[in-house]
Amino acid sequence: MEFTRAGWPVAQAGQTVGLLGGSFDPAHEGHAHITREALKRFGLDFVWWLVSPGNPLKDRGPAPMASRLERARDVMAHPRVKVTDLEVQLGTCYTAQTLAALMARYPSVNFVWLMGADNLASFHHWQDWEWIMRNVPIGVMARPGDRISARRSVAAQRFESARLSGAASQLLGQGGAPRWCYINLPLSDASSSKIRASGAWASQ
Repeated sequence: MEFTRAGWPVAQAGQTVGLLGGSFDPAHEGHAHITREALKRFGLDFVWWLVSPGNPLKDRGPAPMASRLERARDVMAHPRVKVTDLEVQLGTCYTAQTLAALMARYPSVNFVWLMGADNLASFHHWQDWEWIMRNVPIGVMARPGDRISARRSVAAQRFESARLSGAASQLLGQGGAPRWCYINLPLSDASSSKIRASGAWASQ
């Protein structure tokens, strides 16, 4: 059994864990949908949601962590999905830092970073993005309207030779990085910003 601590998720050596990060402000069915699809399409044993303290690229702070965690657990009730505040416990705020810390604590677990195609389009603005590409396989899921910009992105072009075909998506976590896979899904266009704007989610 891998590194364990009270409140931390458990994974066995050799298992493949997808990591979905974000502020989840609030979590919604779109997040749940891509998580279920990622489990199937990328051959994952588990997905861990990393509910972040805040997004360094955004000026506005998110709703309180406790509220976001509670909402996320209501939205994503699945036996193979764990909603966590690991970034708070690790004291990290950038994805590269979080990944390095998790890889050190779970050295025999195969991690896969999950993201929407919109994130791939701006990925080259992330801190240490090339380190992420070279060290962790990445599963990219297309959302409505993001496909062209993602495929033309700096990251996609620079690491084109490391791309797996959609037909080989099940192999994503079974080999070393750099390795990434882009899949097209009939995804919901639900967004956290739309939910906040509707007044259905209050940042209190």
